[in-house]
Amino acid sequence: MENLDIVVLRTLKAWREAGQKALLTTVVRTWGSSPRPVGSIMALCETGAVVGSVSGGCIEDDLIAQYSKANAIIDSAPVQLKYGISADEAHRFGLPCGGTLELLLEFNPDAGSLAQLIEFLEKGQLTQRATNLKTGAVTLTTSNAPSELHIDEAQLINTFGPEYRMLLIGAGQMTEYLATMALFNGFAVTVCDPREEYRGAWSVAGVTIKHDMPDDLVLSFKPDMRSCVIALTHDPKLDDLALLAALETDAFYIGAIGSRRNNILRQQRMIEHFDQTESSLARLRGPIGIYIGSKTPAEIAVSIMAEVLAVKNGVPLPRDMDVAHAKNTYEGPPIDPSVPVCFTGR
Repeated sequence: MENLDIVVLRTLKAWREAGQKALLTTVVRTWGSSPRPVGSIMALCETGAVVGSVSGGCIEDDLIAQYSKANAIIDSAPVQLKYGISADEAHRFGLPCGGTLELLLEFNPDAGSLAQLIEFLEKGQLTQRATNLKTGAVTLTTSNAPSELHIDEAQLINTFGPEYRMLLIGAGQMTEYLATMALFNGFAVTVCDPREEYRGAWSVAGVTIKHDMPDDLVLSFKPDMRSCVIALTHDPKLDDLALLAALETDAFYIGAIGSRRNNILRQQRMIEHFDQTESSLARLRGPIGIYIGSKTPAEIAVSIMAEVLAVKNGVPLPRDMDVAHAKNTYEGPPIDPSVPVCFTGR
């Protein structure tokens, strides 16, 4: 599944290119609890068709009722609307208690400007879209760093980023579960596995499959601040060099599956043979995931996806949700790494 912003913009562009009237709605401010974050967008066609979301559904229904009537969408300056100002209105529109949100409505956005924005995003370019609140004129500026939505009396500036990307090393069963969840969370997913016997059994559509050596693919993948790299093979020959290459990038999440013992052994190998230090390995996560008592591949994939999303969204996780800490607390310390044992759990 594509990033929702891209889907909204592409659909809106298609409507406008077909000569249909449409509006673009952006959440510009919220007070208290709100169903959707600032910067969320929704497009509405004169036919009543909607893509994207600014609430749980009731506000969308109100906008459809107002703007899918004959000649309701006219060429005009952008309009700002507030919902949930009173408790009765909040209840009417399904907003959480005390929740209020402010929207900006842009009427009949220019299809050419939308096409240019989509082109920038497809090339992986972070882009600021500035809307003049008096005229509705739009200016696009490429950017090197994410920024919060900004609105004042003169303009709205909303930053659109390219898709989040996930690179998975290994094409096993757990990778299929994790890739599926990543897709419906809007990530573009690439799976790398040089082992033909694993690639041949792959069954998840919408994923790019590569057979390069993982460390080579990390270099060509060029992870950035909207990328994560996760090693899932349990094979040091495939995982270690890929993880080391990822640590040289700006990837927001880098981690590997494995038990606490295997994680300790991995760090020892990297320090002994690859001149790493505890400091240089600080960004390497493992055992990955949050502690939910997961045992099956599907449950472990859920725990990994939850941790990836928490890091992506800047949410600090309590220490007792860390897999290693929780297992040390409830199950005792990991087995001594000096004692040979075959174990690939967590």
